[in-house]
Amino acid sequence: MSDQVGVELPGIRLPGDLTVPAGASGLVIFAHGSDSSRQSPRNQYVARVLNHAGLATLLFDLLSSEEAADRRNVFDIELLAERLTATRSWAAGLGTVDRLPVGYFGASTGGAAALWSAAGADVGAVVSRGGRIDLAGPRLASVRAPTLLIVGERDPDVLGFNREAQQSLRCENRLEIVPGATHLFAEPGTLERVADLARDWFDRALADHAR
Repeated sequence: MSDQVGVELPGIRLPGDLTVPAGASGLVIFAHGSDSSRQSPRNQYVARVLNHAGLATLLFDLLSSEEAADRRNVFDIELLAERLTATRSWAAGLGTVDRLPVGYFGASTGGAAALWSAAGADVGAVVSRGGRIDLAGPRLASVRAPTLLIVGERDPDVLGFNREAQQSLRCENRLEIVPGATHLFAEPGTLERVADLARDWFDRALADHAR
């Protein structure tokens, strides 16, 4: 089942795409990065791989078009994390996915928002693709969800940010470096590698969380 939905949050309604395979074993909520949206072809590809593995996915816009026009909002990690947290609560009220363990997939600034929101929360797993997780700052130490950090080998700045920020994580975590990949994972085979890594991480971690 795939539906366009309106994510009803306090004071705002944000468009989203919810896909729920038959017998879904978990729900992965996506947090896109700066200069992106729920229509990101990279995130949509990862979502399809997760769907084929039996995971439900929710891609939604973290900001309205008016909000996104203000660059300060695009990099307001606390605001983005609040939207993600509120969306998790909203999804818990949907009969189709309310009993499923929840994971986050964040890209770029969405990686920081995912970890910020996961800190101290009932989140089963986090995967960050090229995430600026350093922007989650002191919240990193409070994350309990198993966390996979995926960074391209040819993305040296973000790789450095991830290595440094990883030292603040106290949860199960792993840094996976994709050979030959730049920040957008546009090189042949690199995005496929991201999707496979994310699928395997969510499969295991969400199953463990549901026990």
